[in-house]
Amino acid sequence: MKSLKAYEISFFGLKEGIHHFKYEIGNQFFEDFNYDEFLDTNVLVSLEFIKKSTMLELHFTSKGFVNVACDVSNERYDQSISGELNIVVKFGDEFNDDNEEVLIIPHGEHQINVAQFIYEMIVLSVPNKKIHPRIEYGSLHSEIIEKLKELQPNKKKKSNEIDPRWEDLKKLLTDKNT
Repeated sequence: MKSLKAYEISFFGLKEGIHHFKYEIGNQFFEDFNYDEFLDTNVLVSLEFIKKSTMLELHFTSKGFVNVACDVSNERYDQSISGELNIVVKFGDEFNDDNEEVLIIPHGEHQINVAQFIYEMIVLSVPNKKIHPRIEYGSLHSEIIEKLKELQPNKKKKSNEIDPRWEDLKKLLTDKNT
């Protein structure tokens, strides 16, 4: 976790106002968090750090790509991502991170590590269902896709053919009415 020291911001010596920080996030960042879902990562994170007399405002934005496995074919591909995260840091008697938008740190603190916020923003920017773009366009050919097509149920049914189970249910209704 020594490499995460680069994400510590000492706000004690900063003047009140807006300060900008940029971070290039690669694989090493996620290895430090023991997160191995991404094979390759290239994300640029910008942080607008606003220091006020009684609080700090952090506005994160990210844009880039992560290499992930497709949920359908398990093929690797580059998923483009972008995200935003806003955090308000207030000072209090003790540390409290119960609220996801407001962080309370003790009065004596003079620095904040933003690595956890960056990590969460990037991980949450990845879609829940990851589908290779070539699957959506129909141009990805792999053994898994071919096997899924083979196992897909045959839906070719004549439009005028009625399921015999429905006919039996209709008989029950007509028998009940008579």
